[in-house]
Amino acid sequence: MTKRPIRVLIVDDSFVVRQTLQEIISADPELEVMAAASDPYAAADRIRDEIPDVITLDVEMPKMDGITFLQKIMSQHPIPVVICSSLAGKGSETALKALEYGAIEIIQKPLLGTKQFLTESKIRICDAIKAAAIARPRPICPRQTVEPKLNADAVIAKPTTKAMIQTTEKVVVVGASTGGTEALRTFLEELPQDSPGIVIVQHMPEHFTTSFARRLNNTCRISVKEAEANDTVIPGRALIAPGNQHTILKRSGARYYVDIRNGPLVSRHRPSVDVLFRSAARYAGRNAIGVIMTGMGDDGANGLQEMREAGAATIAQDEASCVVFGMPKEAIKKGAVESVLPLEEIAKAVLMHTGRK
Repeated sequence: MTKRPIRVLIVDDSFVVRQTLQEIISADPELEVMAAASDPYAAADRIRDEIPDVITLDVEMPKMDGITFLQKIMSQHPIPVVICSSLAGKGSETALKALEYGAIEIIQKPLLGTKQFLTESKIRICDAIKAAAIARPRPICPRQTVEPKLNADAVIAKPTTKAMIQTTEKVVVVGASTGGTEALRTFLEELPQDSPGIVIVQHMPEHFTTSFARRLNNTCRISVKEAEANDTVIPGRALIAPGNQHTILKRSGARYYVDIRNGPLVSRHRPSVDVLFRSAARYAGRNAIGVIMTGMGDDGANGLQEMREAGAATIAQDEASCVVFGMPKEAIKKGAVESVLPLEEIAKAVLMHTGRK
């Protein structure tokens, strides 16, 4: 029996974007365009006749903005929603806010470009829709940003005799995709200020990672920033791989740092979790802790296996707490995972592996 295609409703006020998305989606035999609407009101009329499997939704539209429409969808009839947004700073902030309200993924609006760009754009758009189709929509109430109570650490570091000469400094590497933005927030907000250095790959378009890191930095006790070339991996800080670039953990003496580079899609992604994990296996070995979280596909499974073979501790998020149990499942099948834990317990496990409580 032939499997029914995933039916997609496109909601965007731009005729060009609607047309381009229709062409990309229709070209994939696993997908089908149910309808295209120029605004949320037209979309609501269409949904009354037929419920789509997935909605692609612009965030900045006339008559009703995408966030308001998303809230109505999630409160009345939750449907998996993929946010289709531009690269503008304000647009990226709004798109990230949509994830807090229950959207599954963010994709960049398709743009004209080189053949390679268009090919990669098609892969990312179709993969995001397929991931959303099997995800469990979870309406999430946005948390208020709480201004931290600062002490002298905000101006000057505590005196210490501990120099960067040790060769046993622990480092944590994390990979996530669909549903990962909220999973990472839960994980990072549980960590104390003296947590080990962390490097993260979250599948996300370029420029969105800057806003994502900034938002996390406002809610976490550790500092969070988008990774830049040669950034040092230090305790109390998490580095987020920039969108559309691979991030590699490297080492010079006792100092861990990151290298940012271009390259082809690896495991259908750039940045790729496999690339980060392989570099951790090579340069950190048994001093690394690898964590693989919610996401569709198998990016990270091979890299996590290499980490475990190198003596690293490896953790996977369990199925019950995943939006999509794809990446963790593939890593578990390979025997790459030492511990399978609910999301809420991962931070505690990481601290135990690093000698912190």
